[in-house]
Amino acid sequence: MSRDFHYRETVERLNSAEMKDWIAELPLGDMVRFGWMRPVNASQEAASCLRFFGVPDIGAWRKKYAQLQERVAFRSSPSFESRPGSVAAWLRQGEVEASLIKCAPWNPKVFESQLSDVRRLTREKDPCKFVPTLRDLCATAGVAVVIVRAPNGCRASGATHFLSDQQALLQLSFRYLSDDQFWFSFFHEAGHLLLHAREGFFLEGMGTPATAQEREASAFAERVLIPAQWRDEMLALRTDAHEVIRFARKIGIAPGIVAGQLHYHGRMKPSHLNGLKRRFIWV
Repeated sequence: MSRDFHYRETVERLNSAEMKDWIAELPLGDMVRFGWMRPVNASQEAASCLRFFGVPDIGAWRKKYAQLQERVAFRSSPSFESRPGSVAAWLRQGEVEASLIKCAPWNPKVFESQLSDVRRLTREKDPCKFVPTLRDLCATAGVAVVIVRAPNGCRASGATHFLSDQQALLQLSFRYLSDDQFWFSFFHEAGHLLLHAREGFFLEGMGTPATAQEREASAFAERVLIPAQWRDEMLALRTDAHEVIRFARKIGIAPGIVAGQLHYHGRMKPSHLNGLKRRFIWV
């Protein structure tokens, strides 16, 4: 009986230490601040976190997310390293929000056909107007679009995977808070869904290895935003605001996207014409 008592005491102590270590991996403060979880006292933190992730214990959580970094095409920078616990929380909140969106069955042809309408939304300035329309357009093709603020320790800008055979998730973080980055991220993720639909789970952030799939998704995004017939004219533009605005109106997209592409292709310094980009804030 004495040995059994000491054994159980040791197991309980080890489990308690493991639970504390696990909670320390999570961005608990942001999870509460962003409204993902209700505030709880210290004795309830573990149970509340397990409920948030929809798992019975830490072992199940680690099994679900153990291969997070191996399974995803993930950008990471030595200066801004993402923490798996923070990335897992961001992904989980995306799943929670996607479950509330009513979608038609996944249809890649319908999704691709909707992208021309989505492209026109880039000229809309107010996220309160373009985000609901974006969600509705994509939902008709079986794609749940969610925008989830990245917590501390999560450097992700976007992610795609399938929640079921009939529903895809396209998750964005609005991390850079500028229109050119937001829309390029959206069309990059759309490219993954259309080009690599069943090939895995894609997660984007800083420093993603330049795999063939990533290059293909980026090329897809650029083709949608700047169609081939306009590419040479864009690259030959004089780098002044009036020329960029005129060209953006001509091809039907936001001037900030054109400025972003000129930055990307080295046609002007990264600091030049940044005023053309629309900036957003979280409220």
